[in-house]
Amino acid sequence: MPRIRTMNSRKPPEGWHKVESFLEEMNKKMRSLENEDTSKKRKNEILWPIFQINHKTSRYIYELYYKRKEISRELYDYLVQEKYVDGALISKWRKQGYENLCCLKCIQVSDSNFSNTCICRVPKSDLGNKVLQCVNCGCRGCASGDN
Repeated sequence: MPRIRTMNSRKPPEGWHKVESFLEEMNKKMRSLENEDTSKKRKNEILWPIFQINHKTSRYIYELYYKRKEISRELYDYLVQEKYVDGALISKWRKQGYENLCCLKCIQVSDSNFSNTCICRVPKSDLGNKVLQCVNCGCRGCASGDN
């Protein structure tokens, strides 16, 4: 979630208009999720859409900055500092083997029972015909070998 803008907040840098509409749209989706009825969902399923929106937003900015080079370093740093995007997740995407990572929770071995990564990190070819879904974020597979 981005910080609340006040009179003393930093002004957005040049190029803000390129990403503003997308960020507002994602923020509206996030607000609608907060008001959604969660009584019929399992406890761990409640946060899945939030993780997915966070992933979409961060991936969009990652693509604009690192792949297409359409936004400046100043704007990218502003978005990370103001928490519009997940800077730690984007830094993982730049490392080999983590290009398609869905969320940081899936690689934290301290959160699992057997000190290993999440099932979504296993390549689909190793799983066979099983269709499994991650308990952390609802991902169905984010291993680098998968297409």
